[in-house]
Amino acid sequence: MKNVLVGQSGGPTAVINASLAGVYETAKACGAPRVYGMQYGIEGVLKGNLIDLDEKLADKMDIELLKRTPSSYLGSCRCKLPDPKVDAAPFEKLFKIFAEHDIGAVFYIGGNDSMDTIAKLSVYGSGIGSDIRFIGVPKTIDNDLMLTDHTPGYGSAAKYIATILKEVICDSSVYDLRSVTVAEIMGRHTGWLAAAASLAAGPDCDGPDLILLPEVPFDEDAFLARVADLAQTRHNVIIAASEGVKNKDGVFLCDLVSTAGQLDAFGHKAILSGTSRYLADLIRVRLGCKTRAIEFSTLQRCASHLASRTDITEAYQVGGGAVEAAVRGETGKMCAIKRVSDQPYRVETEMVDVTQVANYEKKVPADWITEDGMHVNENFERYARPLIQAELNPIYINGVPRHIHL
Repeated sequence: MKNVLVGQSGGPTAVINASLAGVYETAKACGAPRVYGMQYGIEGVLKGNLIDLDEKLADKMDIELLKRTPSSYLGSCRCKLPDPKVDAAPFEKLFKIFAEHDIGAVFYIGGNDSMDTIAKLSVYGSGIGSDIRFIGVPKTIDNDLMLTDHTPGYGSAAKYIATILKEVICDSSVYDLRSVTVAEIMGRHTGWLAAAASLAAGPDCDGPDLILLPEVPFDEDAFLARVADLAQTRHNVIIAASEGVKNKDGVFLCDLVSTAGQLDAFGHKAILSGTSRYLADLIRVRLGCKTRAIEFSTLQRCASHLASRTDITEAYQVGGGAVEAAVRGETGKMCAIKRVSDQPYRVETEMVDVTQVANYEKKVPADWITEDGMHVNENFERYARPLIQAELNPIYINGVPRHIHL
């Protein structure tokens, strides 16, 4: 084993550091002399900012705290590497840094755009005859990565959404008056997170009455008709809406109330906010109902106190599986999760071609969405319910959770 380099990229999750722990502990168990961390992702490497993790993660308690710490311990970035055929300069610099630190394997924990980085590094490395292995470790609360049953980070975000929505539903029933509550949930182009609101349903809660997904174009008239109908029979109407819902013309609803249209380095909208306010105002004006808009916002990705133990365990496993694949000599791959069975729920890891993951998006299947396009069915329940099971309680010190940070 040569030395190992690991980084985190894109938006954080409640369990992204569990994957870092999996990479670190497995690399050390496999004999890596040193494990370096990228401070602020690949952008940090280009600036020479590498951290010796052997100095930072000194004992088992550090690892346990790491698993329970939200956000990205190493820091993150949204840096898009160019096509190496067009501009090889960043790659020449990166491989020089890799050589200076005797790096034998590079692991990048992230989503679609991070897999794009791994794919480009692998292609460039192969072209120059480098023996460095490049492996992607999946991460995203959006759950939109191809070739993996689900992504670490999603289960915890889904657990948070279902839990908080149950509490919002309880709160909405306080007063004896009819009202409509619209909860805005993350999800730029896919509705996996908004669909998770359905998991609030159970013996003590009906869950949301309507769920709006980006996969289904928003039909204003049909929507208002459904809300009006529900308001005739329900004291409180609860709507879960993805931030990325678009109308029939392909315009984000949030853009109808906001001009925050900045794009990030990968051409994605950097800010999506306002969908719940647009819908609440629409209902109030057109139907004359009392309405309330709630944005769950970044709380969905940082609520480690509500993390799913299943999610933490699987995040650790894909980190370890990535290292084991590199030891076997694999490169240009991502460590994916393969579901073996639903009942009992069982998964295993497998390696997939990272070029088949990078820059693709996995949508909620059409046959998991109700015929009217405003809710999900039992297929989604069967898929998602196992992902939110069990808890790993924070380590509380002086009444608040203890975390680890650089």
